[in-house]
Amino acid sequence: MCGIVGHVSTGPVNQQIYDSLLLLQHRGQDSSGIATADGETFHLVKTKGHVREAYRTRDMRNLTGNMGLGHVRYATAGSANNVDEVQPFYVNAPYGIILVHNGNLTNTRELSDELYRIDRRHLNSESDTELLLNVLANELQSRLPGDELTPDTIFDSITGLHDRVEGSYASIALISGLGMVAFRDPFGIRPLVLGRREGEHGRDEWVVASESLVLESGGYELVRDVAPGEAIVITESGELFSRQCAASTRLAPCSFEFVYLARPDSVMNGISVYESRLRMGRKLAEKARRELTAGGIDVLMPIPDSARPSAMEMAQVLGIPYREGFYKNRYVGRTFIMPGQKVRKKSVRQKLNALGTEFKGKNVLLVDDSIVRGTTSKEIVEMARMAGAKSVTFASAAPAVRHPHVYGINMPTRAELVANGRSTEEVAAAIGANRLIYQDVDDLKDAIIGGTDITELDLSCFTGEYVTGTVTAEYLAWLEANRTS
Repeated sequence: MCGIVGHVSTGPVNQQIYDSLLLLQHRGQDSSGIATADGETFHLVKTKGHVREAYRTRDMRNLTGNMGLGHVRYATAGSANNVDEVQPFYVNAPYGIILVHNGNLTNTRELSDELYRIDRRHLNSESDTELLLNVLANELQSRLPGDELTPDTIFDSITGLHDRVEGSYASIALISGLGMVAFRDPFGIRPLVLGRREGEHGRDEWVVASESLVLESGGYELVRDVAPGEAIVITESGELFSRQCAASTRLAPCSFEFVYLARPDSVMNGISVYESRLRMGRKLAEKARRELTAGGIDVLMPIPDSARPSAMEMAQVLGIPYREGFYKNRYVGRTFIMPGQKVRKKSVRQKLNALGTEFKGKNVLLVDDSIVRGTTSKEIVEMARMAGAKSVTFASAAPAVRHPHVYGINMPTRAELVANGRSTEEVAAAIGANRLIYQDVDDLKDAIIGGTDITELDLSCFTGEYVTGTVTAEYLAWLEANRTS
């Protein structure tokens, strides 16, 4: 999971990109990068850490130009500590291309071999973003009819890219002499939205971003989501071209975006993230009503922040008092996306503090968005008991995470997932809860896409069914042997 944004404006874009990345900071905290185009010259600043602390006045002064893109990273391929893998990535031929990418490619071994043996391209990192960039550059190079670069040439090149690349990818690129390009994989797994506003002299200004909240904050109209397999070209003068570039497409957005990753004030594929989380709470309450003894719960509490909408709705449906028993230190990052189990475990206590008066002598129902590794959940249950809880029932707004997620979320190995190979009762014991209630897969699906025209979701981490159809047992074994989180 990463956050990406691209701006084509009538004035300098450096501050716009910076402000957009602040809004997308929840999508990645390892590193960030900003690139701008000023005529035929690219300017690039890449840095580790959070956006607000990373950039200096001199950096912003150097980022001149009316067109640019930005990225916040949470590493799912390569190394979180390798500065060379911070995005954006750049190649100087053809023309000069800078690219950012959100997602995960699943045929990196084959692509790396092809790029070396056939395309004669050198890769300097383990990042799949560098792979994606070089595939695009090679496809573009092979189709250039002469000196003129047109949107049609770009679209043909992205058609070739779709034919070669497997996995998830929402991408934005700057191409010198042309403008900005945005494209999305044929399954639309990772989100990408397009916005427009009127700039100077009535000229259109454009933004492409991972989440719609970027558009709303900048005063842009939400035009639409970039369609699966579609590519969009926006010239330096603000003219927009688009084309469907994939032979076959299916919209199957990632369910975990709605469960946890996206901010609740975003709209993805026409679905309000906040409203979907309320529906998750309603569905979970119906299951809890069937499984819990009437009167057995004194108080319901959310694990802040992404579980709060589900918990509020669940409390209302069940008629259980809602309380805020955990208080959050907002200056500690999201524990799920922190690298390393030891760091995650330590950060839970730094991030949350339990209010004893809300727990003492009570039968408590704790509601979280999901349980992945179980590290955070176990620490939270222990905190509730230390604060005096009589019993702790734990409820997850998502189903049991039993399978690796290979499309851009940091769940690469089954051994790390607390629910893999365990029953619900065994997971409850592992996290120290008296009881555990998981959302059902069908209920989650209905909570997200019920009543919409969307018929499919990527639910692979819950079901083990991978929507691209190219994820094999051999690939999963290789992934587990070569990637840790």
